[in-house]
Amino acid sequence: MQYKVLGNSGLIVSTLCLGTMTFGGKGKGVYEMVGTLEQPAVDEQIQRAVDAGVNFIDTANIYAEGRSEELTGQAIRNLGLKRDDLVLATKVCAPAGKGVNDQGLSRKHIMQQVEASLKRLQTDYIDLYQAHNWDPLVPLEETLRAMDDLISSGKVRYIGGSNHMAWYMMKALAVSDKHGLHSYISMQSHYSIATRELERDVIPALLDQKVGLMVWSPLCAGLLSGKYQRNGETTEAGRYHHHSFIPVDTERAFNILDVLHVMAADKGTTVAQLALAWLLHQPAVTSVIIGANKMSQLEDNLGATAVKLTTEELKQLDEVSKLAVEYPGWIAYRRDRG
Repeated sequence: MQYKVLGNSGLIVSTLCLGTMTFGGKGKGVYEMVGTLEQPAVDEQIQRAVDAGVNFIDTANIYAEGRSEELTGQAIRNLGLKRDDLVLATKVCAPAGKGVNDQGLSRKHIMQQVEASLKRLQTDYIDLYQAHNWDPLVPLEETLRAMDDLISSGKVRYIGGSNHMAWYMMKALAVSDKHGLHSYISMQSHYSIATRELERDVIPALLDQKVGLMVWSPLCAGLLSGKYQRNGETTEAGRYHHHSFIPVDTERAFNILDVLHVMAADKGTTVAQLALAWLLHQPAVTSVIIGANKMSQLEDNLGATAVKLTTEELKQLDEVSKLAVEYPGWIAYRRDRG
């Protein structure tokens, strides 16, 4: 396992983070579809991840209606893991109840939800508390002051964002700077070799501001697992087959998969490991969140850290997966410093 500092902080995290969206299986839509793992399987996954050197676990208050946090917290207790050796991350924003104030990033909702998350996780502090999305109804200063107060109280160590557009992230950083508040050290975003739109604006902003990138759904909801074919056939039923919630150009994705299959055969690795390894080779990426329904999937994902890509292989993958040129990117000033 490799480790990196998360953004402009002193927090060191493993380059693979264990995602917990497959824990619990309650709720509606994607949260029910993704996974239904209960305590024995959760304990097994967390133990295996920790044994492999993973110190980073990511969850959210709405995963399985809070059940994911409960299972995660109980697993840490069941396994006798030292809490301070782990970096626990969770999130707040999405609806957590039926009341008009049971969602969003208001001070009221944040304060309610952090207490609920602490209770479910059976801990007295959260290492990384993330705004799961952005809330157009709440002033950024209100959100960031509430999170700053949580850091001051000791209930939260660091804060981050998720699914923010570049301009909104920059605004959040500016508001924190203006008012002397703690600022985001990380952004959790979707990114994969088949969906590289993040490179247009968000990644340049992250690199410029030294904000860490945590990647969710690195296998594009399972499409990049290697078990799907152009004709719609699959070697086994999976998440993408049943419920794809990520917009993706499938023709382009299968062009990428054609290359990945050949490269995987040559290198003696799997397609999924190659897709994860490509992300681990990207300079902006701090940690890639992996989630699995089966131990065999987790074992395969953990093996991605050992896959090394040559300069020529990275060039080949970049060529088949690169974004179409868009304005104003094609006319952006590029100064020759040679």
